[in-house]
Amino acid sequence: MAKAYEHMAHDRHWYRISGGVPLTGSVAAAGAKNSVTKLLVASLLTDKPCTLRRVPDILEVHLVLDMLTELGTTVEWSGPDEVTVHTPKITATTLPDAYSGVNRIPVLMIGPLLHRAGETLLPLPGGCTIGKRPIDFHLDGLGEMGAFVTQELRSVKVHADRLHGTHITLPFPSVGATENLLLAATLAKGTTVIHGAAVEPEIIDLVLFLQQMGALVNVETDRTITVEGVEKLRGAVHSVIPDRIETASFAALAVATDGRIEVQGAQQQHLVTFLNAIRRVGGDFAPTDDGLAFWRERPLTAVHLETGVHPGFMTDWQQPFVLALTQAEGTSTMHETIYEDRFGYTQQLAAMGANVALTDNCLGTGGCRYNRRGHQHSALITGPTKLHGAHLTIPDLRAGFAYIMAALVAEGTSTVAGTRYLERGYEDPVGKLRAVGAQIETIPTH
Repeated sequence: MAKAYEHMAHDRHWYRISGGVPLTGSVAAAGAKNSVTKLLVASLLTDKPCTLRRVPDILEVHLVLDMLTELGTTVEWSGPDEVTVHTPKITATTLPDAYSGVNRIPVLMIGPLLHRAGETLLPLPGGCTIGKRPIDFHLDGLGEMGAFVTQELRSVKVHADRLHGTHITLPFPSVGATENLLLAATLAKGTTVIHGAAVEPEIIDLVLFLQQMGALVNVETDRTITVEGVEKLRGAVHSVIPDRIETASFAALAVATDGRIEVQGAQQQHLVTFLNAIRRVGGDFAPTDDGLAFWRERPLTAVHLETGVHPGFMTDWQQPFVLALTQAEGTSTMHETIYEDRFGYTQQLAAMGANVALTDNCLGTGGCRYNRRGHQHSALITGPTKLHGAHLTIPDLRAGFAYIMAALVAEGTSTVAGTRYLERGYEDPVGKLRAVGAQIETIPTH
């Protein structure tokens, strides 16, 4: 197979979608993209084999596996969703330039590589164009642990004799920074205390995996994570949590099209805030033998929502929910507090007939980091509006599913380019959409 980053450079196909039909059926939630990629990085902390189950077959996973291979990891698939990774020795401490800017995973490798090899030179992060997503919190925290950091134009060079435990206070509960410091702290000398940590389900999944490997990690009730460093870690076998973003995406699709979709494997405890929002807008849910089912209970009505760190309304739930709100009576508001530039995708929705207005005012219950700083981080969505087919170009992963939803809600036929972004994080999107009755076909690009 070609390197995964080669597939990320261009679309292998477009989609042609005919909409206007309620969608009904069942799909299975894949393993969480935002968990499995970090678990794979964590496997670098040990020279023993690690086996992960419920691994999604998505471009992002193959990209991370390619990165690990460059560093000395052997990869063995024992089934369609089970992979064993083993890094008996770090054979390289750098990644090729081709990985520069493709995602944020390389910066998470700093701690494991410092523990195993004492140094690393890694490309700076990239991924979806949704805001600056700086790594200052990551590098400042690693510096406090004894790492010497040199930031260059497209890469970061780090070395350390041995990382040591310390108290670190994050200015914002950043998921990536929490994961980075957690990985670095497991083998550091002494105790590390991370104040103001993120506590998303994917982080707890990482904590559970590290604990199985022999790490001593305690998550307190006040966003404090305490890690007692150990001398070495062992291998582990772990099942990845189901993807709560994929679950929410199909739930929003059911409500937007007035259908009924069951998501097998969906876990209510990871979706509490989302489920409240679904019910407030006019949707509903119920447990099934295998997961959760979602449907529209009454005509949709406007709601006010704002994104936030867990247990708040997840920023990656925002895009599909905004599309559902185009079918709700009245004017809804969505206040984005996590990323400053995440509503750019609404321009193409407006061309389909959606009524979405952006403002740099905070339309939330309180201020946020972006108040009066010129960022269009609040949206007013007025509905219901009839959407019509159009040609859409996906700009990023999560906007991608919103565009698929728009095409399925719209009257007529739409074509969708930029499908590589969607396939970074959604396993077999065409097959799953067809399973709930979507009229979707792929068009080869060449």
